[in-house]
Amino acid sequence: MTETFTIGLVGARGHTGRELLRLIDGHPHLQLVFAASRELAGSPVSDIAPAPAGLLFENGTAANLASRQPDVCILALPNGASTPFIDAFEMVSPQSVLVDLSADHRFGDGWAYGLPELYDEREGLYGAQRVANPGCYATAAQIAVHPSLGMLAGSPSVFGVSGYSGAGTTPSPKNDRERLHENLMPYALTDHIHEREISHHLGQRVCFTPHVHPAFSGILATVHLAFRTPQTTQGLLKTYQEVYEGHDLIKVQSNAPELKDGTDFPGVIIGGFAVSEDGAHGVIVAAEDNLLKGAAVQAIQNINLALKLDLLTGILPGKR
Repeated sequence: MTETFTIGLVGARGHTGRELLRLIDGHPHLQLVFAASRELAGSPVSDIAPAPAGLLFENGTAANLASRQPDVCILALPNGASTPFIDAFEMVSPQSVLVDLSADHRFGDGWAYGLPELYDEREGLYGAQRVANPGCYATAAQIAVHPSLGMLAGSPSVFGVSGYSGAGTTPSPKNDRERLHENLMPYALTDHIHEREISHHLGQRVCFTPHVHPAFSGILATVHLAFRTPQTTQGLLKTYQEVYEGHDLIKVQSNAPELKDGTDFPGVIIGGFAVSEDGAHGVIVAAEDNLLKGAAVQAIQNINLALKLDLLTGILPGKR
């Protein structure tokens, strides 16, 4: 296949935006035609990431960007900020594929939920025009819990730790490196939006407690499971191996991954399978890069499916 699709990126300045620019530049079927950033307007996109020569960041209005009618537009904006852009595209370029990285459309309202390893057929991601990209923690937790759903006696509990890049670039205690130095910071201990997202899509209540620590990126999620009938460590491991066989971005292993193992890895590593002596309680550990499978890589997967390309085009070598 030699077809090229045009793509725009709104909200290009952030950590995820940089990863998206890198992935788009290396994608054999995507051509970046605009990158919008109010703070960086007028400067070369290549100053922060690989990009076409001469392409400058711009501060275009929603109507102006939509009038360019790209085949795809990624909205990498804070929660609640994408509505003017969506409205503009609906008016002048409804055929454009929109991928929203915020939480605004993760709970239905006609947008497909883009976690392809779990919900491709359910959500109709192949050829979809409106895709909500899942949250970073929500991706790791759902992949870690999903194969166990038929075994559960109660609500799984997820203890999550993330690097500070997950807090974005707007200054806050959660990305204050001085405050985080040699520290671990809990936050949003109930009703975190990712807790609701995980529970909603799994159809199973899940308890989630997030924490941030001084690493730049990476997520580690330790998942506790209560079983209806006794399980074994080997049986649990085998179940996960069978469920994720053939999924190139999900690595299942017996030993527990560390946070650094997920950093720069394009998918999710699941390991640390341990079951109590009575078989009633199990623990699984998931590692992920919050900027990659937790955001940018998953967005590219969803774009590939929307454009009817191979799921891993531009992500793994040799995929066209």
